[in-house]
Amino acid sequence: MAELARRAGIAKSTLSQLESGAGNPSVETLWALGVALDVPFSRLVDPPRPVVRVIRAGEGPVTHSERADYAATLLASCPPNARRDVYRIEAQPGEVRASDPHMPGTVEHVVLSTGRALVGPPAEPVELHPGDYVSYPGDAPHIFRALAPDTVAVMVMEHV
Repeated sequence: MAELARRAGIAKSTLSQLESGAGNPSVETLWALGVALDVPFSRLVDPPRPVVRVIRAGEGPVTHSERADYAATLLASCPPNARRDVYRIEAQPGEVRASDPHMPGTVEHVVLSTGRALVGPPAEPVELHPGDYVSYPGDAPHIFRALAPDTVAVMVMEHV
């Protein structure tokens, strides 16, 4: 447990709380654990699913950021031997959602549904409007910053 906490950059007490089911991890904590374990984020939050799956707006496993008004709802995770997870992102203007690098080879694809956002590498984010698409390396630092209220996007995370 000490080695995992060290590799993920989280306190052993936090990891102990999560292991006992007493913790409520942020998206940052779950990403750090996924990277440390070399496991896609979706495997940490996705419950088993039926053959046909419908997720209505406002439903599904949501993970909130502790640093920005940002919530990621896992829509579809990558089954064994596949290479993608699908998320619905909901964000409000304010703090930028800065993401640490994910597993090597990860690529993120974002289609903006509503609002406006700056998305991609911190040094050169792209301003997206509804219907715009961007793809960028997810294994390097990247950001998502809502520029308009009730910004919504669909993100596909591709794993190698």
